[in-house]
Amino acid sequence: MGTYVLKEMAKGMGKGDSALYPKLQIYNMFENDKVVKYIHEYSPAFSEGVIRGVLDALAHTMKSVLPMGHSMKIDGLGVFSLSLGFDEDPEDGLTVDDETGEVKQKEKYRHVCANNINFKVDPKLIEGINKESTFERNPVGVKRIKKVNSTMEQRKNKALQVIEKQGFITLDEYANENGLSRSSASRELSRLTADPTSGIKEKGSGSHKVWICSKLG
Repeated sequence: MGTYVLKEMAKGMGKGDSALYPKLQIYNMFENDKVVKYIHEYSPAFSEGVIRGVLDALAHTMKSVLPMGHSMKIDGLGVFSLSLGFDEDPEDGLTVDDETGEVKQKEKYRHVCANNINFKVDPKLIEGINKESTFERNPVGVKRIKKVNSTMEQRKNKALQVIEKQGFITLDEYANENGLSRSSASRELSRLTADPTSGIKEKGSGSHKVWICSKLG
C-alpha cells in the first residue's frame, strides 16, 4: 500500500487560485542490485546472473537502436525514444579568410548530442497498478502553499537535499517544496542552471525535464 499527501499548488499568476493534488511519498530508490533480487524472487527460475545479463543486454540494445532513429516498445512497460539536445559549451575558434588573410572569429558551433530518453508508459501497466494497489492518505493534513520568506540560496539547498535523496527534482517538486508557483519556480531554476556554481543543472526536455546535481554528471 502506498502513502500519499495532499499538496496545495498555485494555479495562476497572483490570482490566489490553488488546487489540491495527491503526491506519492517516496521513501527510497531501488538500486540495480535490489531490482535484480526482486525480479529473482518473482521468477526464481531465472538466476540473478541471468537477470543481470538481460538488463545489461536491454541497456546495450537501447544504446544501439535508439540513436538510429528507432523507438523501442516493451510490452507491459512502455515505449522508449531518444531526446536530442545541444552540448552545454559551444565550440569556439579562429579562422583565416582565404581572400584577405584576415583572422576572424569562427561562428560558435553547438554539438548535437543525446540529451535524455523519453518514456511513454504502456496503459496496461497503469491499469495493472490500479488493480493491484491501493493508496492511503498520510494523516498530516494538507501541505498548503506558504508565503515565501526564504532566500534563493535556501531554496537551492532544499532542492539539493531532494536531489541527494532521490537523484533528481522536478519542476512541481521544486515549486511545492519552496511554496512557489510553477512559473516562478521555472524562472528560478533557469537562473540556478545558468550559474555554474549553483551545483544544479537540468536534464531532459519538455515534460521529461528534471534537475540534477551538476557534480553527478
